[in-house]
Amino acid sequence: MKKFYLFILAWIPFFIVPVASQDIPGSDSLQVKTNTVDKLFGLADRVVEALSTDTWTFIPALTYSPETSLGLGGRALKIFRTSRGELTDTRPSSLPLTLLYTLNHQLIITGELELWMNENKSFLNSRIAFSDYPFQFSGIGNEITSAEYYATRYFYFHLYYEKMLGKGIYLGPRYEFRVDDIYDKTPGGLLEAGNIPGSNGQRLSGLGLALNIDRRDNIFQPGSGVYHQISWMKFHSFFGSNFDFSQWILDFRKYWPIKERQVLVGQARFSFTQGRAPFQHLSLIGGSDLMRGYFEGRYRDKHAMVYQLEWRFPVYQKLKMVGFGSIGQVGRSLKEFGVNPNLRFAGGVGFRYRLNDEGLHLRIDFAYGDQAAFYFGLNEVI
Repeated sequence: MKKFYLFILAWIPFFIVPVASQDIPGSDSLQVKTNTVDKLFGLADRVVEALSTDTWTFIPALTYSPETSLGLGGRALKIFRTSRGELTDTRPSSLPLTLLYTLNHQLIITGELELWMNENKSFLNSRIAFSDYPFQFSGIGNEITSAEYYATRYFYFHLYYEKMLGKGIYLGPRYEFRVDDIYDKTPGGLLEAGNIPGSNGQRLSGLGLALNIDRRDNIFQPGSGVYHQISWMKFHSFFGSNFDFSQWILDFRKYWPIKERQVLVGQARFSFTQGRAPFQHLSLIGGSDLMRGYFEGRYRDKHAMVYQLEWRFPVYQKLKMVGFGSIGQVGRSLKEFGVNPNLRFAGGVGFRYRLNDEGLHLRIDFAYGDQAAFYFGLNEVI
């Protein structure tokens, strides 16, 4: 672990460029370097502009994470406002469409609509996804087994609607549907034995409710405010599900502005599952959003808790850096939580490059948990 962090720290000076060279020994050389970097940033901006129209941005999708390996494809992104005029404060809505194929032979097709309406008095989110997804399973609980291979074709859909009750307070219903066809498993593995819920596929259909307190100053790149969400989902045969269980998710985030456009971000996230849930829908840690540095779902069980902290600061023009750390654990009961050997740690550094005036960013993260990991994608994690 120490060698990994020293490697990352050794590269940081190459990304930090002086913004002024006046009265500094060797300033001519520094000015040449600055001009070179200016040209590189200018080239990046021109590439984004060339792939954009007045309403759509087209981005060759290049992603990477331990779960997918390198992914290649395309993304079309539309950012718009439902209300026009100088006096409106309606947040920007977004419509990203993605087609991706990874070196792990995963096909991912997604579309998502985030719609802010009536000067932020109502919000709608809808997402649809289809994937042919070879993946890994490491067992349930804190005593993980050797990762075994399985492949699933799944379809997913959700629809959330929220209505403002007061300043930054939203309440509304939600619906989720997912169907999995697991068509390949590791011979002799845990999933092939058929004793784990969901090992023969699943069909989930459920209704729920969410309460949000959203007082962020920017939805893509918050610099101050809070985002707290308490959601509850119930999956039941009455709604067409072949698994009956419920799940609570509590997600609390706080953004503290500090000097010179720096931001400190904290998150506490808890997931509680009641009933017989399939392994695909248990509480978990790992992946690009929850404890970077652990494979997604490396640890999973009925309950999970994760704490994450990020420090974001500007470097040069549209380039920013991020330092982050996280701790988390899973358990079959709440009694298993605490300061014990099951508590996991992760941390790392990242780089951000702003793509547009609304605050959309490219994201590159280097993390270490139980493995060294590299992530490349869009938007902030928290």
